[in-house]
Amino acid sequence: MAPMARRIILDCDPGHDDAVALVLAHGSPALDLLAVTTVGGNQTLDKVTHNALSVATVLGLNGVPVAAGCDRPLVQPLRTAEHVHGSSGLDGVDLPPASVQPDPRHAVDLIVELVMSHDPGTITLIPTGPLTNIAMAVRREPRIVGRVAEVVLMGGGRATGNATAVAEFNIWTDPEAAHIVFGESWRVVMIGLDLTHQALATPEVLTRLAAIETGSGRLVEQALTALGRAYRANRGFPHPPVHDACAVGYVIDPGLVTTRRARVEVELTGRHTRGMTVVDTRPDAPNPGTTLVATQLDRQRFWDVVIETVRRCG
Repeated sequence: MAPMARRIILDCDPGHDDAVALVLAHGSPALDLLAVTTVGGNQTLDKVTHNALSVATVLGLNGVPVAAGCDRPLVQPLRTAEHVHGSSGLDGVDLPPASVQPDPRHAVDLIVELVMSHDPGTITLIPTGPLTNIAMAVRREPRIVGRVAEVVLMGGGRATGNATAVAEFNIWTDPEAAHIVFGESWRVVMIGLDLTHQALATPEVLTRLAAIETGSGRLVEQALTALGRAYRANRGFPHPPVHDACAVGYVIDPGLVTTRRARVEVELTGRHTRGMTVVDTRPDAPNPGTTLVATQLDRQRFWDVVIETVRRCG
């Protein structure tokens, strides 16, 4: 018998790489996408929600609720990544008018409702943006911590950053929310920059995607091409890292990623280090915590999974 698909909620802020993550979440037979929730991050909440609905339209994602959530971090104002994702959040991607309608529920309420209405240990949360919605869901209903299978998040890094020298964008955007999420007793898998910078969309990858003459294939190829232009102009990367797809890829096949257990604390007060994920991998650490930190990506297998899943989406 084939293994049961893993039930997931994708909490995102599309964003080019979030769009790719959504394609994978919908297209993989290993996953059962229960809901898409959005959060202010790469762009404002209204823009990223519009993008999620438009991508859902391309995918024919009917029957899966798409709900908007928090429009700003818990404490500080929202600072978007327009220099990477453009004024729309998905600049350079031809999106149709959205025919998928937004769910009227708030994302936080929807997350709580789904987790509490399913059997414990059967839903995985995959946040690929700031962690505001997830933190708010924990505060609204603390019992979800014991019912979620795991939280596989894209964010953080071991002494590396992209928003600052040591802070990754998603954590830096709402470090208080990240502090809450990492501080709970559930299992967290941190798919950080150390891992995602290994997932580069090279010309060979783009050539393989261009050969998939479907709506989803064009969407992913356009998204990665546009992301590549932004990374060359703003980051000095020859090829763009596809951060958020790595988190979904891990849930599809955990064997794609090597992890190690570590305690992770989020720096909240440092003048130069606010938003840093402090990863303690010492073997004699007093409290090893419940977080798995991603360290190594099987690049070839990862891109094979991405290409096959995009092809399957049609």
